[in-house]
Amino acid sequence: MNKDTYILAIESSCDETAAAVIKNGREVCSNIIFSQIELHKLYGGVVPEIASRKHIEKINQVIEEALREADKTLEEIDAIAVTYGPGLVGALLVGVAEAKAIAYATNKPLVGVHHIEGHIAANYIENLDLEPPFMCLVVSGGHTHLVKVLDYDQFEIVGRTRDDAAGEAFDKVARAIGLGYPGGPKVDALAKEGDKNAISFPRAKVDGNEYDFSFSGLKSAVLNYLNQCEMKQIEVNTADIAASFQYAVIDVLTTHAIKATKEMGMSKLAVAGGVASNSSLRESLKEACEKEGIAFYHPSPLYCTDNAAMIGVAGFYAYEKGVRHGLDLNAVPNLKIGQRVL
Repeated sequence: MNKDTYILAIESSCDETAAAVIKNGREVCSNIIFSQIELHKLYGGVVPEIASRKHIEKINQVIEEALREADKTLEEIDAIAVTYGPGLVGALLVGVAEAKAIAYATNKPLVGVHHIEGHIAANYIENLDLEPPFMCLVVSGGHTHLVKVLDYDQFEIVGRTRDDAAGEAFDKVARAIGLGYPGGPKVDALAKEGDKNAISFPRAKVDGNEYDFSFSGLKSAVLNYLNQCEMKQIEVNTADIAASFQYAVIDVLTTHAIKATKEMGMSKLAVAGGVASNSSLRESLKEACEKEGIAFYHPSPLYCTDNAAMIGVAGFYAYEKGVRHGLDLNAVPNLKIGQRVL
């Protein structure tokens, strides 16, 4: 009988301090998240120095709680997985230093995990039938990628944003129409009250790669619309703006994802990242996949935003493949997907 494998995972790439215990790569024994959203709301976005200090304050607590909820001791853990990039360098360093200290003190293997590969791996938690290969649309505050997942540890980027990430555009438009931070959930909620066809915002086409994205022009179009309304003293309907903007983003994301999935001969499409919790995006992808006969996968909203469970899942598969990092592991804020720093 094979022995169960338990991974203690740590995530601190931005403003969530998180720890989790994962069993055999698919079962979440615990998933503890301390969110700093309320703190950073005061500043309209994440302040890196404040995030780093708060990670230092909370990281031991979330790890202790994750072990307690999983009813496991450090001695029963097989490996320590930690996000080492990409992300805010100060925030990443807190998690990496903690993971290295635990690995050294317990003589356990250390496995560094790519944050975006963690987001992709979140799909494995609840979709027990999902295995590579498949196409994955990764949409978050800092990334918009179309990734061909060839194996648990093999990734090929087929499309990416040339400028703003989708989540970044959501935050900027939310700020412009007075919704505040975080923008994504607030735009999603307000859009339900508006008419998505009220305003015709542009869908950018990118020369050189038909699967690439560009959202800076769309963001500028929203700002120009607001400025014109102000100059002409026209009352704006923020719900219509939110709905029309969101529709433009989702239209492009869905079209590109379906096109890439079909043209590259894939039969499965998954979505990952913070924006993957957007209800309209999920519905749009689901409808398009049903129409095209593509199997559609997505994580629950809890596993879309930053969390340690996804890092534990990705860490498990890396551990099984023999990935080990030394105590010289460092934070790599601009780590590329598929890149390995050993």
